[in-house]
Amino acid sequence: MLDVGERIGAWWPWLLGWFLLSSLVAFVAHGRDKRAARLGRRRTPERTLHLLELIGGWPGALLAMTVFHHKTRKASYFLVTASIVVAWIAVGVFVVRSRFGSGG
Repeated sequence: MLDVGERIGAWWPWLLGWFLLSSLVAFVAHGRDKRAARLGRRRTPERTLHLLELIGGWPGALLAMTVFHHKTRKASYFLVTASIVVAWIAVGVFVVRSRFGSGG
């Protein structure tokens, strides 16, 4: 029976593509929301932005937050985003350890 790391290892090109695509979508969504905020138009709900982060777009969301200076002062928003990032990093550590061992 294959372990988790081996199963994920076979899918890494698709996962990388998913992360890139979802990051692009999250980046654009944050940029559009920032523009809507400046123009006083209808905003993208925060739960939608967080969902994009949760499905793998967190790198794009973090980049957008930096580039557009968007949602950087709202502590509650940042706390949820940071939790999503920590969860994804934990998953990544789990997968790497499953694939390559704990290293000691």
